[in-house]
Amino acid sequence: MKKIIIAIDGHSSCGKSTMAKALAKKTGYTYIDTGAMYRAVTLFALRHGLIADGEIKADELERFLPQVSIGFMYDSEGMQHTLLDGEDVEREIRGMEVSQNVSPVSALPFVREAMVAQQRIMGQSGAIVMDGRDIGTTVFPNAELKIFVTARDDVRAQRRYDEMVQKGEDPVFEDVLENVRQRDWIDSHREVSPLRQADDAIVLDNSDMTIPQQDEWLMNHFIMATAE
Repeated sequence: MKKIIIAIDGHSSCGKSTMAKALAKKTGYTYIDTGAMYRAVTLFALRHGLIADGEIKADELERFLPQVSIGFMYDSEGMQHTLLDGEDVEREIRGMEVSQNVSPVSALPFVREAMVAQQRIMGQSGAIVMDGRDIGTTVFPNAELKIFVTARDDVRAQRRYDEMVQKGEDPVFEDVLENVRQRDWIDSHREVSPLRQADDAIVLDNSDMTIPQQDEWLMNHFIMATAE
């Protein structure tokens, strides 16, 4: 069975990471959450006062970015944790403040250039499952299997809301829904590597699917792609 690159793109909170992690665990592939990388950059900017009143101090962030270290570690259960300058920030990068600022930070050309370069290095040996917004269109346009995941915005907002509640947060559903819609617009309209479906991607609308159903769907496509 050949080793391939699997690119999973799609809208925010549509379950990309959940299905990508499950597939990686079943196949022994390496999972890379590119969205977490952009969230880590956003957290760095917030911590250093580079975002104020919704405005990003892009020149200062560009100057600091080469010094920022982003990596991953895995716990005893095989779950991936994001590291920012060696600190485990997995919980913090999933908070509402980062969610509200990650799309404009991700739209900065120098941020995307730096993250894409790192992502290509991570995936150059193959046997990876990488999810994000531009994996199949920009990072790995020649990936052997490309999936574009979507779901209705209210469904995605509910999933995000439930996830935040489970983590002990106290979100307002309407705020979460508005954030989902704003991120959709920014991600789809940014100048560099906008979110779009690759011409050869397979579309999955999982609005009305269970997690086992989507995992089975993805595994079937993985089997077909690796058997060719």
